[in-house]
Amino acid sequence: MSKELFVRAEEVAGVLGISKPYAYKLVREMNEELKQKGFLTIPGRVSRNYFEEKFYGLRENQ
Repeated sequence: MSKELFVRAEEVAGVLGISKPYAYKLVREMNEELKQKGFLTIPGRVSRNYFEEKFYGLRENQ
């Protein structure tokens, strides 16, 4: 994975080995969670840190 600030749905699909439509669904769900926490979001992209924390249990300070 590159170290860009956001991960696109296409990259989510490749990393997780899932279809693009399902990756877009996951990105929408993560963005909705972030919106509920008061963050701004970009359709089709999600924060790389949030994605890694959500799927790998990683935190920035680990």
